[in-house]
Amino acid sequence: MDILIIDGQGGNLGKLLTKRLREALPQADITAVGTNSTATENMLKGGADRAATGENAVIVNARRAKIIAGPLGIVIADALLGEVTPAMAMAVGRSDAVRVLIPMNRCDTLVAGVGERPMGELIEDAVGRIVALLQKAD
Repeated sequence: MDILIIDGQGGNLGKLLTKRLREALPQADITAVGTNSTATENMLKGGADRAATGENAVIVNARRAKIIAGPLGIVIADALLGEVTPAMAMAVGRSDAVRVLIPMNRCDTLVAGVGERPMGELIEDAVGRIVALLQKAD
């Protein structure tokens, strides 16, 4: 199953998510796309099989993925301090992939009903949901 992880800024969330998915699903095919080279490099360190950087990489890989995971901002134009372009957000939103979005209450986007939970807890929830999706698909 093709999993695409998208992250920006320092890529810490993407790195932790990639690492936990690699541990939970060692056979998974994980592609990481960073909105900048630092985020990309950190997700590679987390165990992604391959990685790319930038708008076109998001657009191309969103078409191919079965599951897209990352912070909520990847579907909001100008999120992550402006790193998510309108084309990136549209590509993720229009993708046929199942999206597993981690609700980070930052960048002027607040998610009602979501309390301030530690990033580790949010990542564990995301990993659990992705594992369940893949088990359902088998």
